Order: sequence, then C-alpha cells, then structure tokens
Amino acid sequence: MKPPSPKPLKRIRFPAFTHTIRFRLTVLYSGLLFVLTALVLGGTYLAVERSSEAHPVTKQFSVTKIVNGQEVGEFDAVKVAEVEAAVNYETLANLRRFSFAVLGGVAAASLALGWILSGRALRPVREISRTAAEIQATDLSQRIRLRGPKDELRDLADTVDSMLDRLDEAFHAQRQLIDDASHELRSPLAIIRANLDAVLTAEDSDEEERRTAARSVDRATTRMTRLVEDLLATARRNAPALADTDVDLAAAADEACEEFTPLATGRRLTLRRRLSPGLTVIGDHDALRRAVGNLLSNAVRLAPPGTVITVAAGRSGSWLWVSVQDEGPGILDDDQSRVFDRFWRAKANGGHRDRHAGLGLAIVRQIVESHGGQVRLFSKVGEGSTFVLWLPAPGAEHTNGGPPDGRPAG
Repeated sequence: MKPPSPKPLKRIRFPAFTHTIRFRLTVLYSGLLFVLTALVLGGTYLAVERSSEAHPVTKQFSVTKIVNGQEVGEFDAVKVAEVEAAVNYETLANLRRFSFAVLGGVAAASLALGWILSGRALRPVREISRTAAEIQATDLSQRIRLRGPKDELRDLADTVDSMLDRLDEAFHAQRQLIDDASHELRSPLAIIRANLDAVLTAEDSDEEERRTAARSVDRATTRMTRLVEDLLATARRNAPALADTDVDLAAAADEACEEFTPLATGRRLTLRRRLSPGLTVIGDHDALRRAVGNLLSNAVRLAPPGTVITVAAGRSGSWLWVSVQDEGPGILDDDQSRVFDRFWRAKANGGHRDRHAGLGLAIVRQIVESHGGQVRLFSKVGEGSTFVLWLPAPGAEHTNGGPPDGRPAG
C-alpha cells in the first residue's frame, strides 16, 4: 500500500493592508526606532551594572543591643557595604522595569507615528493611483497636477501628466484620421455601389451606360487606392521598426522625377532637374522619394500646359534641401498655413473643392519632420509655388533657429 500523501500546508492569509507599501514603511520605521531605543537603554543598563557592585543582601549577623549595661534584645544587622550593594541592586531592577516599559511605549508610539507619517508621505502616490484609475482610453483629459514640494513624487506626477498629454494627442490624431478616412471612403464606395446596382448588374443597360459606369467605378477605385496608399505611407513612417540608412537625396529626387516624366510629357510640361551630387542624409529612401513625388504630383496636376517644373537639390550650410517649383495658379496667403493639414483641400477655379483626398502635403510634412527637417512654402497667386524640403546634414551641428528662412539658390 502506498503511504498516504501528506496534506498540503494551508497558506496563511494576511489582511490586505499588510501588503501595502504604507504597512511596510510603518514596520520598517517602527522596527528601526525600536532597535535603536533598545540599544540605547541596553547600553545604559550595562554601563550602570558594570560600574557598581549590586547584589541582594547575603551576609547577616545577630547583634545584641545593650543599654546601660543591660541586654535589651537581639536584632539582625548588615554591613554598610552590603546595604550599598542592595540599594544598587534595587536601582538596577527599577531601571530594568523602566526600560521594558519605555520599549513597549516606543513600539506602540512608533507604529502609530510610522503609520501617520508614511500615510502623509504616500498621499501623492494615492492621488496618482486614483487619477490613473479614473482615466479611460476614450477620455484622457484628466491630469494629476500634483502640488507640493518639487520632490521625486512631484517629478513622477509631472512625468505621468506629460505622458498623458502625448497619449491624448496620439488618440485624438488617430480618431481624427479614422473619422476623416471613413468620410473620404464613403463617397467612392457609394459611387461603386450605385453603379453596380443601377447599371453594371442591370440586364437592360446598354453598352454606353456600362462604359460610363465602368469609368465612374475606375475613378472611384483610383481615388480609394490613392487614399489607402497615403494612409499606409503615414503608418509606415510612424512604425518604430523603421531602420534609417544613408540616403542619396539627389538620387531619391531623380527617381521621383522619372516616375512623373511620362505624366508631365502627356500634359505638355517640361520637367527640369538641377540635382547636385553627393547629398547624403540619414533616413528612409522610399519615404523621401514619396515626399518629392507628392510635390511633383500636385505640380503636374495644377501647372498649366507648356510651363516648366523645376526640381532642384543642394546644400546650404549644415542643411540639405530639395525644392519643387511650378508655374501654377499659386496659393492664397490665407491658405498657405493650412495646406499641410490632413484632408484639407484648396478651392479650385469656380469655388469648388479639389477632389483629391488632401493627404499628400500632410504626408510630405510628416516625412520631413520625422527626418528632423522642415517644409517651407513660397507662393504667390498667379506666379506659382515653390516647396522646399530642408533636411539636416549628417554630423552637422544645428542651431535652434532651424534652416534658413529664404528660398535656396539653385
């Protein structure tokens, strides 16, 4: 027969407050104070004990009292030294009892004081925990805003507030992007569905109606494809796993020009290149090529036939630059501060909004700023526009003022 298996030991469950930092600080404070008091009292007791001879009365003898030559009686007597030793013995006993009483009082008082002081010290932590518990992913507007001395807990609260600010901005941008993207996708999806229901799946529709519906569906899908590509480019540049390498800025701009040369030729536009060699930046080659390509896309689309689009690249001090200049209609002064906003579209001739998604220039700004650079716009109505991408040169020391304010020569 197998021996009976031993019963598992039952774990002792302590009250919940014993697992708190406040309880541990109280025990630590009380324990240290108790040990320190015990050492002081114990050292005092040992010093007094060793500096004097103390013991109970051990030697007694009988003494006969004689008054006027007559014996009155006998009584017990001790020597003076024995009396002193007995007094010292009683004094040490009183000191010992007093020490134990003081230790008990110190233990109780230290626990109470430790509990109160640790509670006051950890009050900011409770405020941080309470605020963090009230914050939800859909509402990041609350902040701790801890008051008091500028100590470690205040620094912690300020750090958490700063983190919440960044999270709030990120969630707000995400919600705005989703709302805007869903709004932009709704129209082409509705066009596709309407054409499918009314024409392409109808048996009585003729060939011309089917061609018209197919062209409408093609334009809607092209618009959706462009929007999805722009959103993917935005997400790709925000990816933390993106590895930056040495990029030939002139080569990236030249590749973008090659992509738009056929389209520019079809619209009778001249694409001129002024690209200086040896311009190396640290970044993502595809992202920089896309930034220049987005600028060329707008220039080719808006520039009048027979005009020139100039793509140039060079260096100015510790900054490298790429510019795209066109002879298009230009941008109003009031609109120049908004052209880089997501889904913002300028009014075309006739007062109607541009039918494009409005993400191209927003992606340009995002790509350039993620490389530590800035985008500048120089435009006048009727004279065209020039977009300049300023990028920091590798290893160069930059001032807080940023790149030059003027338009680069070239």
